[in-house]
Parts: sequence; structure tokens; C-alpha cells
Amino acid sequence: MAVSLLSHEVSDLCLGKPSLRSLSVSATIGDALTALKRSGENSLSVWNCVCSRRRSDNGNVDSILGECKEFCECVGKICMVDVVCFLGKEENLKNPISALQSPISVLISNDSPGLVRHLRPHTRVWEAIAVILDGAQNLVIPLKSRNSTRRKLVHNNSINSSTVHNNREYCWLTVEDIIRYLLNSIGLFSPISVQPINALNLIDTENVLSIHYHDPASSILPLIHKSLINQTSVAIIDEDGKILGEISTFVLNYCDESVAAAIATLSAGDLMAFIDCGGPPEDLIQLVKERLEERNLKAALELMEEDSSGMSSSSSAYNSSSDEECSPGSGKIGRSGGYSSRVGRRSEAIVCYPWSSLVAVMIQALSHRVSYVWVVEEDGSLAGIVTFAGMLKVFQESLKAMS
Repeated sequence: MAVSLLSHEVSDLCLGKPSLRSLSVSATIGDALTALKRSGENSLSVWNCVCSRRRSDNGNVDSILGECKEFCECVGKICMVDVVCFLGKEENLKNPISALQSPISVLISNDSPGLVRHLRPHTRVWEAIAVILDGAQNLVIPLKSRNSTRRKLVHNNSINSSTVHNNREYCWLTVEDIIRYLLNSIGLFSPISVQPINALNLIDTENVLSIHYHDPASSILPLIHKSLINQTSVAIIDEDGKILGEISTFVLNYCDESVAAAIATLSAGDLMAFIDCGGPPEDLIQLVKERLEERNLKAALELMEEDSSGMSSSSSAYNSSSDEECSPGSGKIGRSGGYSSRVGRRSEAIVCYPWSSLVAVMIQALSHRVSYVWVVEEDGSLAGIVTFAGMLKVFQESLKAMS
């Protein structure tokens, strides 16, 4: 039964998914920042389009009369975290205007090639799992043909025209989509679904990204970049190794680019408070500005001043909700003021225990829209992390045993 489930096509998992909004690989980082703010999307796909011309009868390319056939390929994915990490570098804080004129290609990671992969719609789910376990983070799947009226609207609307490539629309298929798909039929994977994660060797102790509470937040930049690739997070721990919270790429994705200045000037613990779902408190905003002045980072200070009024409003939201869990809609302003109303949780880490069951951890992660859960001991000390990729390996091994 489980083998039959995973023989379904990936197109089955794409029903109802929105089409990808995109940027050209020739765009600048400033273009990407503007597009992210205007679209309200968490991320944008990056496409490289090349034109091949029809050859004449004698075999030569007719550059004047030859018909140009455009072929486009998705080569990457850009989000606000990419922009923040780039602007947070010392050299870019000194001249953020120049940094924003850099080509978007510098944000496409070379650390882990193949993060984005194209798959055909009839690819089997088990094949998609193998591609993800091979290192892919996002799968690009062609959407089934829409009706002619829909396609006409897509082509005629200048806002949506960037969703069409190779005369088709595409969507992301992520590891979260596959885990959710598996959870819907979790009974087929009994008894592993109810076994504790430590018995399944699911606790990863080697790829744990962490930083101490009082460490400078600037030292977290390479960890944030790595956590974005690994689809995890950076744990904030105390001197005893107990987890106090996290710097989540999920939360950072809803922040404004001015957070780069906070990363450069605050401690890791203060950064947690700065990016919390209600927005930064006024005293931290002032502290960031003072430290920018001390380091003579005038351009970065101007970036902060541009959003000063928005952050003040955000600060009020933070103070009014500091004693209760934030819920969707609790934020007061959108990205132009620093924080989105869609942020639904604080910087508290999502944790489980070594004896938690696989299905319980799956539900916990999906309900919080994260692809990992921290594992802690009874005393709160950090023991490791469980990821969706690790879960997929368990399901893959289970399928091999069944077949």
C-alpha cells in the first residue's frame, strides 16, 4: 500500500498550488528587494532565459529572419534572508546603495549546487524523494495547462506575466509538501510512525547550528546562510548548553532589510528580541543607531532612519503583546515598515524529546511551518535536531524493506 502511494505522480501534489513569481538572473539585488516587498511573497524564483534562432536551409543561423525560440530554466530562489545576509557584511554596510546594485547572481548559492531541480509532472513521488535526499531543496514542476481564459489573463496582466516561462506556469514542490502528503497516509507506515525518534536514529547531532546568547550577532551570518541551505535554524544557547530560542529564517523572511544593521551591532540574544513577531522595542532600535554612529556606518544608519517611523509602530505592537503568544494578524505593519502581519510565532524554539514519536514530531513541525524540530533533554539542554530530510530517509528505508 505504501509503495503504491509513493508511485503517484508529483503533479498530484501540485493541485491548487500558485504559480511561481520570478526574476531574471540579470536583475540586481535592489530589484529583488523591491519585488519581494511588492509581491508579498516569501521568495521569488530566478530564471535564466536564452534565445535560440532557427537555422536556415544552408545550416547558418539567420540573425535577421530566423525565429527566436526562448528557453527558460529556473536556476535559483531568492528570499529576504539572502538580502539581509548580503547587506549584513561589513563592506556592504559601509555602502548599501552600491551593494543593492550588485547582480542577483551573487545571492545564488554555490555552496550546494542543485538546490533547485526541474522535474516533469509525471515523475513519481518516490523519485522526487530521491532527488531531495540527493540535495535538492526545491523542485520546479510544470503546472497542468490552465483554461484559455486563464492563460490569456496571465499574458495580458503585466504583474503576472513573469509567472509564464516556456509558455507554461510552474510551481515549487518542497520537502514540506511531501511530508504533509505522507502524513495524510501515515497509517500505511506502521509501526515506524509511532516509534520514538531516538530508536529510528533520527536525531542529528552533527549538523546543529548554535550560538551563545551573549555572542555578537555578526558571527551568526554564516550560520544563517547555512541554515537557509539546510532548511533549519540557528539555536541560541546559554553557558550550560540549554536552548533559549532561535534565529529563524522563517521569521527573518518577514523582516525588513534594515535588520542587517541589527545583526552587525547587537548580541545574538538582543537580535532574538529585535526580530520577534511584534517588532523591535524602542531601546534596541536606539542601541543599533548609536552603535552604527560609533562605527561611522552612516549609510547603514540612513537605512535605519528610513524605516524609523515604521519600527516605532512595530515597537508598540511588541510591547502590547509581549506577554502572550503572537498570532497571525498581530503585526501592525507590512514589510515596508519592517515586519509583516503574517508572522505567526515568536523566536521560541520548537522542541521535542528523544522519546517523542515520529508522527508526533511530524505534526509538530508541520503545524509550526518549519522543516525541523530541536531535540532537548529533560533539563532543556540541546541534544540535536530532527529534520524533514532525515524523516524522508526513514520512509525511504521503510519502502525498501517493503518491496
